[in-house]
Amino acid sequence: MERLRDHLLRSGYTIDGVRDRLGVVAASALAREELVPALRATDDGDPLATLVRLWWLGVPVPAKAVAPEVLESGLVTADGDQVSATVHLQPWETGGYVVSDRKVRPGDPVLRPDHVVGAGGASANLAQLVTRRPVGRALDLGTGCGVQVLHLDGRAEQIVATDLNPRALELARLSWELSGISGVDARAGSMYDPVEGELFDLVVSNPPFVVAPPREQKLTYRESGGAGDDFCRDLVRRTPRHLNPGGQAHFLANWLHVKGEDWHDRVGGWLSETGCDGWVVQRDVQDPAEYVELWLRDAAEQGTPAYAEHYDRWLAWFDEQRVEGVGFGWITLRNAQTLDPVVRVEHLDHQVVLPVGDYVDSVLDAVATAHRAEDLGSALLRTADGLLDERIGLPGAEDPIRIVLRQTQGLRRSREVGTVEAALAGVCDGELALGPLLNVIAELVGGGEIPDADAVRPLIAEGYFLL
Repeated sequence: MERLRDHLLRSGYTIDGVRDRLGVVAASALAREELVPALRATDDGDPLATLVRLWWLGVPVPAKAVAPEVLESGLVTADGDQVSATVHLQPWETGGYVVSDRKVRPGDPVLRPDHVVGAGGASANLAQLVTRRPVGRALDLGTGCGVQVLHLDGRAEQIVATDLNPRALELARLSWELSGISGVDARAGSMYDPVEGELFDLVVSNPPFVVAPPREQKLTYRESGGAGDDFCRDLVRRTPRHLNPGGQAHFLANWLHVKGEDWHDRVGGWLSETGCDGWVVQRDVQDPAEYVELWLRDAAEQGTPAYAEHYDRWLAWFDEQRVEGVGFGWITLRNAQTLDPVVRVEHLDHQVVLPVGDYVDSVLDAVATAHRAEDLGSALLRTADGLLDERIGLPGAEDPIRIVLRQTQGLRRSREVGTVEAALAGVCDGELALGPLLNVIAELVGGGEIPDADAVRPLIAEGYFLL
């Protein structure tokens, strides 16, 4: 594979190379599963155009245009004077390559159960979430095409990658070899079975979280076969026994919004049983119909004879489970080794600063500090960098109707506050303890009751003030 990798790089088959070659119009069309603009942009027959057509667009190319390194790779087949790819081979943002099955398109045959999905938005989402701190042992649970290993390489001294699907491990090994990564310990098996009794400093997983009714033939890469969202729940519950002290785990997950039940309590309950500090962020919620349509499109079932039947059966099953929506988001655990763990569950659907992994440790620290700090009155707080004070009021009015503190960095949270908290944000510099500061501020804003220092805990947990 080294010769093939060299050829790919020489030809410019990289993220930037493909993006520049296709242009904005063709790239946008591809996102809508329209190939014509991309085909027009790659009709020159040069090495880069040939590679894009062969492995990105998945169309046959003339054999005379294919380099020997490609023909010798074992990843293409020849039929007369045409060559076709047997896999999807895409450059990735790390500078490496990802090998998978070709992305399914409308009109394609039904997917094989051991289909190996390529890297996409979810893969990038998880990679953006994972802490950037160096670790000793890392586990990529459910590695699929192996893309998370590309991000862990260089940050972990040892990487173990597991998958229930043997074919996924086969293609993942190709991904790693083409990316110049060696030494990955790849193991076949379900959940944590292949690493029973072992500990890790970091666990990452983009698991088969899709919530679907039981069916005869499930797709291994997306459906666990478990009831409802039990697979994600069980993944969370089993993780702590595999984390070293201070170890972290980062997952993508789906969870159900069930009639009569608060989703915060549902997912928070999963984490509260772990003994770890935890952070859950819901990034999106889909109603049942939207959710079903998304995953039927994912398997290219739209337009097939079974589409309506499958759609109806899936919705009927949701009705039986009293499902009103399906949430998607991040779950993070940290083995803080404390008898007083803290779990934060929140919904953030606005744009945040990426990658979250650059500051996820400080987010966890803030939540834990706000929860466990004993004497906030003597604490030396400082206002977080980049904080804005936004005031809304009637023209000429002495006092604003609303005061909002808004973060311009990190998670970009915003919170409506009172005059005391707003004044505190203007003077907190780590020089004077919180208690005396609140006394002075209370006098300046009206001499009313002195605020309790504990009232500032939520603002510390959310990163408005640093301790």
